[in-house]
Amino acid sequence: MKVGLIGFGRTGKSVASVLLNSSDTTLEWVIRGSATPGHRSAAECLGVESNNPATLFGRDELRIDELLERQPVDLIIDFSSSDGIELYAEEAGRRGIAIISAISHYPEERIAQLQALGQHTRILWSPNITLGINFLILAAKILKQIAPDADIEIIEEHFASKPETSGTAKVIAESLDKCSDDIKSIRAGGIVGRHEILFGFPYQTVRLSHESIAREAFGNGVLFAARNLLQREAGFYSMQDLLEPYFYDKAASG
Repeated sequence: MKVGLIGFGRTGKSVASVLLNSSDTTLEWVIRGSATPGHRSAAECLGVESNNPATLFGRDELRIDELLERQPVDLIIDFSSSDGIELYAEEAGRRGIAIISAISHYPEERIAQLQALGQHTRILWSPNITLGINFLILAAKILKQIAPDADIEIIEEHFASKPETSGTAKVIAESLDKCSDDIKSIRAGGIVGRHEILFGFPYQTVRLSHESIAREAFGNGVLFAARNLLQREAGFYSMQDLLEPYFYDKAASG
């Protein structure tokens, strides 16, 4: 599948590296916030040997419709910012290009915009696109159904300079009907990201935890999402929507 990537920060670079090394994808282009002298390729920038075009562009260097005409893609992956959608939304909807957004926080109007785009193409939004964290959420939802009276605590840990509460932790809280104000946050050193859900019972404790060791974990999640999203009809999806058929099909067949 041909893909375009928007966002080339720390996580975007890690995702680009995974895409460049995948036999399932051809990375056609990458759009970063700043200008890119000489239009170097992402592969060259990252020191990865690849035949992918992976051309680097600054956001203001060209119009998205011109880029999609010259280098069409099946899928746009967004690791930029909450306003990145303005760059590609209209053209993606018009051309039926699938979108994977891994933006942590969107204002309500942006979420509504993505949902509206789902009428024209396949849209997936996941504040944390790692497979592990989404499996953790599914497992926690099932345990809550089994033991609805258990005490539940949500703890998230990130690098020292991360100011806001983790978007992933807020998603976990929402999925378990917990208030996001009760999330416990820890900031220390260079922790990439760790989330824990603690279930307290009278005579036992269950801890479900997930830790991102490296940002390439987001790239692995993108590959899973891409393979499954392109098989779906137009609509607005979450990672939970893509994972649940695997979970329940196996459970039923067992």
